[in-house]
Amino acid sequence: MPRRWPARWPVQPMPRELWSAQEPTFRNASPALIEAAAKRAEARPSGNWFAFAASADVRPDRPFGTRVAGRELVAWRDSAGGLVVGPGECPHLGAPLAQGRVVCDALVCRWHGMPVGAGGRFGWEPLPGHDDGVLVWVRLDGHGGEEPLPEPVLAPRPAPSAGVAAVTRLVGVCEPGDVLANRLDPWHGSWFHPYSFARLKVLTAPAVDAADEDDKFVVDVTFRVGPGLGVPVRAEFACPEPRTVTMTIVAGEGRGSVVETHATPLGPGPDGKPRTAVLEATVATSERTGFAFARKAAPALRPLMRHAAARLWRDDLAYAERRYALRDSRSEVGQT
Repeated sequence: MPRRWPARWPVQPMPRELWSAQEPTFRNASPALIEAAAKRAEARPSGNWFAFAASADVRPDRPFGTRVAGRELVAWRDSAGGLVVGPGECPHLGAPLAQGRVVCDALVCRWHGMPVGAGGRFGWEPLPGHDDGVLVWVRLDGHGGEEPLPEPVLAPRPAPSAGVAAVTRLVGVCEPGDVLANRLDPWHGSWFHPYSFARLKVLTAPAVDAADEDDKFVVDVTFRVGPGLGVPVRAEFACPEPRTVTMTIVAGEGRGSVVETHATPLGPGPDGKPRTAVLEATVATSERTGFAFARKAAPALRPLMRHAAARLWRDDLAYAERRYALRDSRSEVGQT
């Protein structure tokens, strides 16, 4: 049957292969190369912007509470759909504003009824916010310490209206750099995630001293979609800013689709160790005429997309957390 399988079909048959029969990739997965790529990313400007939620999670009927870089935040939308984001503590007695109610565009504290809003009032001032149609962002100039930019630094992606977007969020005990290092190691894909990836080959990788125009990984990989079936694509990995890695499909089915991995520092947890939120935004598109039906079925597709991303990131967070734990233990040994 594989001989008669039309080459133009996006789904292709895959012969079964033992996990242990794969070509080892450890010789090419140079720790120095991965670290250098992460350091180059961390040196790029972010304009002090931090992604903190999916656009759909911030609504006009209730506040959304979160924490970024140790700072408590609250966000909601006004009646026109505009994003409002600011400190999560009520300026009166410090009540959690995320437990308040949105009334006539203002957020009303449930302790004593103090209203705060986009215009600033009673000592509460909003922070710069941005909604890119998939994710919402906040600008924290005090924490970022960079020259502020009017908007976040984003790589090209399909317009939300032209694709199907889904966002997955998980939290790990690690730092943003550990998340970046995971994504800048494409060699682990089919070894660590054999249920999703097969036939992974890194075609090009940046040199340790790569220039910006050459700072990307190009990978051929087959996404498993069922027993003995997969979708082969070519993907490009790059970092537009210090806390983001993008994977763009540049050839094959879904060309132009993007997976953005954003690593947002939350601050220390109860144990004093850092917490990092992984926000993975998948924006899928296709040139096929049938993709119009996929857009119509987006409400049913998004939970499946989120489930697939969460499965991958449960493993990848274990990778990132392991990196942090080893670094932390070595630091403690060095101090004794």
